[in-house]
Amino acid sequence: MIKRRSVAFHTLGCKLNFSETSTLSRILESDGFEKKAFEDLADVYVINTCSVTDNADKECRQLVRRIQRKSPESLVVITGCYAQLKPKEIAEIPGVDLVLGAAEKFNITKHLQELTKGDSTRISSCDIEEVTGFHASYSLNDRTRTFLKVQDGCDYTCSFCTIPMARGKSRSDSIQNVVANAHELANKGVKEIVLTGINLGDFGKGPYGNKIHEEHFYDLVKALDKVEGIERYRISSIEPNLLTHEIIEFVAASKKFMPHFHIPLQSGSNEILGAMRRRYRKELYEERVQLIKQLIPHCAIGADVIVGFPGESDEAFTETFDFLHRLDISYLHVFTYSERANTRALEIKPSVPLNIRHQRNKTLRNLSYMKMQYFTGQHASQVRKVLFEAHNKEGLMEGYTDNYIRVATSYNPELANKVVDWQL
Repeated sequence: MIKRRSVAFHTLGCKLNFSETSTLSRILESDGFEKKAFEDLADVYVINTCSVTDNADKECRQLVRRIQRKSPESLVVITGCYAQLKPKEIAEIPGVDLVLGAAEKFNITKHLQELTKGDSTRISSCDIEEVTGFHASYSLNDRTRTFLKVQDGCDYTCSFCTIPMARGKSRSDSIQNVVANAHELANKGVKEIVLTGINLGDFGKGPYGNKIHEEHFYDLVKALDKVEGIERYRISSIEPNLLTHEIIEFVAASKKFMPHFHIPLQSGSNEILGAMRRRYRKELYEERVQLIKQLIPHCAIGADVIVGFPGESDEAFTETFDFLHRLDISYLHVFTYSERANTRALEIKPSVPLNIRHQRNKTLRNLSYMKMQYFTGQHASQVRKVLFEAHNKEGLMEGYTDNYIRVATSYNPELANKVVDWQL
């Protein structure tokens, strides 16, 4: 009897990466591989990388070193954004056997069949301009909430961002296919779907970049709302200029789309937003937040913010802090700016010293903590619907309310993957 080869996965970065890793796992399992935990010994290790920050690059290198120490005979495959952007750099990391670019990651079985430990490192990358297809993916068995990829790539040219170089042009699935995937997930017992993409609000572009004018993100939201069996949807992240009034109004009236938006801001200074080449100004952002809170007072709103962008003076940072402080939002994801190769931001001066970047990050993380405490306190003693995850974490289980407040209670298997009324 031929021994089945085993494979283990590790994901760095965004929800989209989690959905794609899960799909890669299902592809390999259907092709005869046995899935193992990343901490276990496996014949093949696949690292799905991010390259938004320097830290993600460093983490990839550290993971490869760990694998080399515990299992030097195992094959190591690197895919994801870092693999697309810097394949030669990754190929030089001792222990890496295969680097798969954006167009080849879903052909992983074929590449593994041709690979032997000890061969020179193979790079299967391509010109990002050639990446035109859309490959649907979703996470399953990883967590109660399932991440469903409906869009990929980005046509925006933000001066700090490498994503268009790593993911290619904006393209998306069809509404018909997304709805079919939602039905499939409902049949598998999934209760909540998180819609994911690189630029989600740009949904409606065909797999070859041709605009499908009759399909837009608003149309997708309306179609998914009718799928039976799925109790909850979340919109993972949507640009403020693409978050239209009609989308907000639809979510306000929907029983399935959760009162929760994550809207990237990046800076509360219009001068810095201009340097970042963002497609809105802070006044539009504030207007969107005010409309959401007017229609859905209990809605959770999260924001992405970058600190230490080139040219961010003390005055510009204070402007960002004051803007965020007065905004009725619930939490922040704070990123420290890091220089990325081939981005326009490298030409902007002056550079902000690293110690000041880190101080500003800490300041905004403290603000985020206070905002989440305040938002949670506003709902104390209320009864809200919570979807509990199945994981037993040292006798506890966790779940999220409809408006994204985390709840923990003693582990009870009868609550797992159920939406229940819960007093906060």
